[in-house]
This record gives sequence, C-alpha cells and structure tokens, in this order.
Amino acid sequence: MTEPAPDTTVGDTEQITDDAAALVADTAPPLDPVRLDELEEAMRDVVDPELGINVVDLGLVYGISESDEAVTVDMTLTSAACPLTDVIEDQARGALVRSGLCNELRINWVWMPPWGPDKITDDGREQLRALGFTV
Repeated sequence: MTEPAPDTTVGDTEQITDDAAALVADTAPPLDPVRLDELEEAMRDVVDPELGINVVDLGLVYGISESDEAVTVDMTLTSAACPLTDVIEDQARGALVRSGLCNELRINWVWMPPWGPDKITDDGREQLRALGFTV
C-alpha cells in the first residue's frame, strides 16, 4: 500500500489540493506493517457488488493510513460513474468500524491514476478466471 495520493476527493464533493495531500502524507506516521496487514485483510471483506471480487484483489485500494482513531482508505472504482459507491462505503464501514478495528473511517475516492486491469492481484485474476472472465 502507499501513502495517500494527491488530487484525491473526500466523499463526493470536497477536493484536497496537492499541498494539503502532501501535508497529510508528511504528517501521518507510517503504519505498522502488522496493523496495515490487519486493515488490508479486513478490507478483503468488501466485495465489488458487480464482480463479486474483493476490492483489495481487484486493485481498487490504493493506500491505507491511520491517525489517532481514524483510518483513511484511498481507493478508486472501476468507473467514476459507478452507482454502487454507497454499497462499497457501507461494506467498508462494516469491515473496519463495526468490526471494532477503528472508530472512524474516511474514504478518499481517488481517480488518478485511473484503475485498470493491471492493478488486479494474482489472487484477483484467479477469482475472475473462476467466474469465466479472461484476464
């Protein structure tokens, strides 16, 4: 996983400038690898409703960071016009907040770089092949 990406959008409307994103990346302490693995594993419970594959293996999660009790997940969608954003947000809250792994979740919807099939993990490719997709 990487640090929060510049030019990200928080929620649906608030734009973070390059300077603000750089400030967050500079001030956020590095995430303990064990904690990162724990959060990433929990995000594997978040499943893309159209494909039936988890968002981590689809390569939709670009980064995870944490400050105090808030976890920030930088992620994208296969399409900016995805109508199921709310479903994915709710699943992420269930995986991280309702499970007790954190008290607050922030999702930065990231559109640059755009998602592409090259971001799918090997496990994700196997899962897609099992569903009949050619990847």
